[in-house]
Amino acid sequence: MSGHSKWSTIKRQKGVADIKRGLTFTKIAGAIAIAVKQGGSGDPNSNPRLRMVMETARGVNMPKENIQRAIERGLGTGKEALEEVLYEGFGPGKAAFLVEAVTDNKLRTHQTVKNLFEKSGGSLAGQGSVAYLFERKGEIKVVSRQSSVVSKEDEILELIDLGAEDVEDYLEDNIQKYLVYTMSSELNTMGIKITQAGFEVESQELVYKPNTLVEINDSQLAKKILEFAGKLEEEDDVQKVYSNFDIPEELI
Repeated sequence: MSGHSKWSTIKRQKGVADIKRGLTFTKIAGAIAIAVKQGGSGDPNSNPRLRMVMETARGVNMPKENIQRAIERGLGTGKEALEEVLYEGFGPGKAAFLVEAVTDNKLRTHQTVKNLFEKSGGSLAGQGSVAYLFERKGEIKVVSRQSSVVSKEDEILELIDLGAEDVEDYLEDNIQKYLVYTMSSELNTMGIKITQAGFEVESQELVYKPNTLVEINDSQLAKKILEFAGKLEEEDDVQKVYSNFDIPEELI
């Protein structure tokens, strides 16, 4: 299992409260503004990235006025402009980390992220020193059709036949679900194919998927890595955290 999806699984195991903390309105507002800025439109019907973020906003009951303010900010009619920044570094155990952030003050955010890396015993790295360990992929979260006739293995094969590059399965609240990976350029097309095949698509987004994993077999080191990843995600400017750590289930 990739570091990214492993971290997602860990957050689910930690409970809803921690997940909601990571999905603050501030984070989502930043994601909306950037989606508007990069897509050149505040209309979700013509801006796929904005449409995906707005689905997340509605999922956590973000007020409409907050969403509208974020759209205006992305159009340049609200507060100061936001920038999207990608930080690269190495955390505890030499695990590679990519940190996506949205900020109105790059110096402030850079110093905050740098301090977190250094306090963890890691270090912030230069551009390109970590990114090559990851691939930009489309990730689609899919709910099983829960059929007594079709097995999990059959559904995975069906998703692969639809064009998925890779499929990872997991349980959430005793419901079988899948993480489907595809080429970044095929994300929307793949989402439509999966929906037309009768599956429920919970979300779809672009992610950084590690192509090289670092195995962590020491419990204390595993704890340090998870605490570090959690602290990164608690920062309001930080949108997403990706890593290539691979921690066995028994150490989580």
